[in-house]
Formats: sequence, C-alpha cells, structure tokens
Amino acid sequence: MEFDKEKVDEMTLALLYLVMFDQEYGFSAWKGFDWDTMNRLHEKGYIGNPKSKAKSVVVTPEGRKKAEELFKKYFMPDSGK
Repeated sequence: MEFDKEKVDEMTLALLYLVMFDQEYGFSAWKGFDWDTMNRLHEKGYIGNPKSKAKSVVVTPEGRKKAEELFKKYFMPDSGK
C-alpha cells in the first residue's frame, strides 16, 4: 500500500507528545507505534534509537519541540476562531 510517510511521521510524532513524560535525563515517550515509522523518526533526530527491549524511547529536545508544535497544529482547537 502506498502512503505519505512524511504525514505518518508527523502524526506519530504528534501522538508521541501525548505519551511523553519527563525523566531526570530528559523526556521519553512510550513507543507503541510502527517500527518503520519509529526508525524514520530516529533517523530524523527526533528520538533515540527505538531498537531496544525498553517500552519507551528517549525524545531529543528537537523532537519534543516538534512534537508539541505538531500536536497543537493537528489536535488543539483553533484559538483564533
């Protein structure tokens, strides 16, 4: 099946914002998403390497910022209306 991987990556990153939590070394998120998508997010520098037995993945500062922006873009009511 053909699909827009960039859009999938954006939506996944936005949804990671929902399951993100703060730890002493930075932010992490639960990683219950498609492996190929998680690997692309890792290659883009938004998350740490998802290939581990851990149930969460480290989110980079850039990834956290982008995730918040995308979450607000796609899921928050438009405050300008």
